[in-house]
Amino acid sequence: MPARASDRSAADLPPGRTREVRITADLAIGGGAPLAFIAGPCVIESEGHAVRMARVLRETARRIGVPYIFKSSFDKANRTSAASFRGPGLADGLRILKIVKEEVGVPVLSDVHEPDQAEKAAAVLDVIQIPAFLCRQTDLLVAAGRTGRAVNIKKGQFLSPWDIRHGIDKVRSTGNDRVLVTERGTTFGYQNLVVDFRGLVVMRGFGFPVVMDATHAVQLPGGRGESSGGEAAYIPFLARAAAAVGIDALFCEVHDDPAAARSDGPNALPLTQVEGLLKAVLSIDTLVRSS
Repeated sequence: MPARASDRSAADLPPGRTREVRITADLAIGGGAPLAFIAGPCVIESEGHAVRMARVLRETARRIGVPYIFKSSFDKANRTSAASFRGPGLADGLRILKIVKEEVGVPVLSDVHEPDQAEKAAAVLDVIQIPAFLCRQTDLLVAAGRTGRAVNIKKGQFLSPWDIRHGIDKVRSTGNDRVLVTERGTTFGYQNLVVDFRGLVVMRGFGFPVVMDATHAVQLPGGRGESSGGEAAYIPFLARAAAAVGIDALFCEVHDDPAAARSDGPNALPLTQVEGLLKAVLSIDTLVRSS
């Protein structure tokens, strides 16, 4: 992966410790903090489903000793087809996420798609996520940064790893240094994504916590014609490889019945596989950190 001369000071940094981003009083990502797990169904399908998934994932993470953040989208504004399910919307989605946060007792993360959603979302969310397709949208990044919440920028499928620094700078221009960056694969031809693991090293070179999204990275965009496909069997391999390179958090879309999921089922990690994957990733992470 060639780096332009102006980028080498960042790209050549070793994958060492990143700065700490405090999510809640009890949970931090980066800066030597334990590997965190960000997971949940792609989209909020119902209040009951969100709460059940959050409880099971919380208990699984507790058994293994992994800090956990619940993730689910209140609106999937970038579905392949206009007929696809998008979610409950901003108001009802935030209401459900607030219930998850209060009743299950976990931090919550969701996406915003428009600048005027940021302040409303910040009233509930612990982490505001910038969708990959919108990672260059200056007004959205600035609006998210101005909330003071932690901001997770998903690197676009079209973006080089060294160019994510511009998204980081846009958030930081507001005085907010609570930034995470997420790898989720790069477009490779039509309806396919690949992960260049050198990108994790490059992004860590900017000093901010790096997250690996092992589920969107196996997505086949638009692969089913009316919706995206996916190759979920490869999720564990990408997650383990990322842990070997060095990450601060693992991101997985998880569903208890992927075949019936209303969004991204083909690239969702089955709930039954979460515990085994986390144990494997943690064992690798422990070895990498000790060396």
